[in-house]
Amino acid sequence: MARFMSRLWCKVESSGRHLPIVLNALLVFSITAEVSYLVLVEAPLEPEQKKTEWSTMWKAMHLFAQYFMLGNITWNASLFVKTNPSIRGVFLGGDALGQGWRYCYKCETHTPPRCSHCYDCNVCVLRRDHHCVFFGQCVGFYNYRYFLTCLFFMWAGLLYAVVMNAEVFIVILKEGVTFHSVLLLLMPWIMLVSGQVTARAFAFAFIADTCVVGFLLVAAFLFFHVVLMLKGQTTREWYSTRQPYNLGALANIRECLGKYWYICWLCPLIPSPLPGDGINFKVTGSLEPMK
Repeated sequence: MARFMSRLWCKVESSGRHLPIVLNALLVFSITAEVSYLVLVEAPLEPEQKKTEWSTMWKAMHLFAQYFMLGNITWNASLFVKTNPSIRGVFLGGDALGQGWRYCYKCETHTPPRCSHCYDCNVCVLRRDHHCVFFGQCVGFYNYRYFLTCLFFMWAGLLYAVVMNAEVFIVILKEGVTFHSVLLLLMPWIMLVSGQVTARAFAFAFIADTCVVGFLLVAAFLFFHVVLMLKGQTTREWYSTRQPYNLGALANIRECLGKYWYICWLCPLIPSPLPGDGINFKVTGSLEPMK
């Protein structure tokens, strides 16, 4: 019985790790479907424009932009999950240990500077930034580019969705603001449970509210990581107020995004080799915490 319960718990725990990924995928595709519906059916064009060729061009351009961002989000997320940021399979340099190297009792090996152990992944990660609960994997040296570009396109996609929903709301507001419409936007769940709105209206209002909240959260997170990238810091180093690896804004961007940093963010298929190896870093300041 105890063995059965142990196996059952392991299966539940394993499936629970993938739950955030599934929920995020559902959210992203739901927003994409809702915006596609807005473009194809509820397109906020004037009646005269809907009868012209501009209507088809307008919809085609919007759909291309939308699915370009969706493709970048899914591809970068996939590469982020597939890219191993840990020390597994990495030659750490043998006995050539220098300043900043430490011994990890969990992994039973010496680890280089900026490398730390993740108790969720149960392994040390090169240039570890943080453990991303949404993807169930750490953000490290080798997958930071995919994490950052995925975050950028999520921000751009949510901004696009907010703008599209706002245009529809403007059309609705021109027809008059009602107490019912305000409650639908502010409390869609209550309106649905009380039977005041249809499931279609609820879905539209709920996704619109989710886009606004998601945009604000992703914008704050993206801004934080862009600042860290420009300073040459990780999240852990930001907490300790250290900046010993700051090489200047341009060099710091190249350290994170690679040689072709100025174009690689457009598509994850564009190769952009990183200048370092995740083990050795140029030190420009004190490794001690700043007072």
